[in-house]
Amino acid sequence: MVARKTRVRARATKTSKSNVILNSIKSKIFSSHGFPIFLGFTLMGILFVLFRMKSIEIDYKISSINKDINKVIVENKEISAIKAKMLSVRNLKSMARKYKLSQPRQKQIIVIR
Repeated sequence: MVARKTRVRARATKTSKSNVILNSIKSKIFSSHGFPIFLGFTLMGILFVLFRMKSIEIDYKISSINKDINKVIVENKEISAIKAKMLSVRNLKSMARKYKLSQPRQKQIIVIR
């Protein structure tokens, strides 16, 4: 019976201490001096989260653009390879024979620098 009463008293003192601390914190936060500080920290926290989310979103866009750039680079290499194949000496000679073309004369050659 005595142990039970001491447990009840211990719980009562813990709850009363926590209530006192909670009331003290509430009175300081919601006072005329504490509320602007609390509001400032809250605003800074919200802005930090928003800026961080925006930077992550921008990182995703940059990653997507880099993938697109790499695709275009690969396509450019493939097209350059096709162009080199079509302009090869062997291919040009076979097209000349196919369409019955002759060698150009000296005055027909234009050099571009």
